[in-house]
Amino acid sequence: MKRLLLFLLLLPFAQNLSAQESDPPADKGYKGQFYAFWGWNRAWYTDSDIRFKGNGYDFTLDNVDAKDRQTPFALDPYFHPGRITIPQTNFRLGYFFKENWNISFGVDHMKYVMVQNQTARITGNINNTGSLYDGIYSNDLIVLKDDFLTFEHTDGLNYVNFELRRFDNLLSLAKYNLGKIDINITEGFGVGGMYPRSNTRLLNRARYDQFHIAGFGMAANVGLNICFWKYFFLQSELKGGYINMPDIRTTNSTEDKASQHFFFAQTNFLFGANFKF
Repeated sequence: MKRLLLFLLLLPFAQNLSAQESDPPADKGYKGQFYAFWGWNRAWYTDSDIRFKGNGYDFTLDNVDAKDRQTPFALDPYFHPGRITIPQTNFRLGYFFKENWNISFGVDHMKYVMVQNQTARITGNINNTGSLYDGIYSNDLIVLKDDFLTFEHTDGLNYVNFELRRFDNLLSLAKYNLGKIDINITEGFGVGGMYPRSNTRLLNRARYDQFHIAGFGMAANVGLNICFWKYFFLQSELKGGYINMPDIRTTNSTEDKASQHFFFAQTNFLFGANFKF
């Protein structure tokens, strides 16, 4: 009887130990892995006040409207090795320092184009420029014609940034015998610098088109990730943030500068891979 009671008491522990030994090992996540992705974006910008200051002028344009510039989709340039940066693109390289957390470096290559021939309010003065626009302005209306101003960051509005992201699994289709496909969610926040190549023609000055460190940005994002065999993935993202550029070059003279700040939003479509060295 004593042996029977002892056997009944030990039976649950034996069953539990057996179950633990037969269960597959737990997924260790992505710790120690790198990832890289490439893709394309569509961007939107809030209206912004733009101040232009230089030799002979100091004026502000209020609530200037701008948009992005989409490149028509084609194998060239979207997949041409020498022309892939012509469209609006996103690149990122990251490292999982914990199972669900990664830090990454990336470049968001957007394009910002001031809408031409719009009417805006102007306040300030323009003197001795030899143009039709010399004068003193006080909240006056002005049409932004080509001979007055063209203003773009089209090669591009480059947001060079670091991000901290979290990565969580929502659903594994392998459990339902639907293939080795995982559906994940990712979200994060980042900060970085603005390194635009601004294409500007102001009054009768020569056209300017050079890269220049112009300010800073910050952004948050959320995305849906579909991973195949734990190595290859497709990802869609929503991203929004703030850009402040107090030092935009507008002419060949270092005295001529513009400044602006605005909010932006992106939708991104990306493809990439996870890997280890």
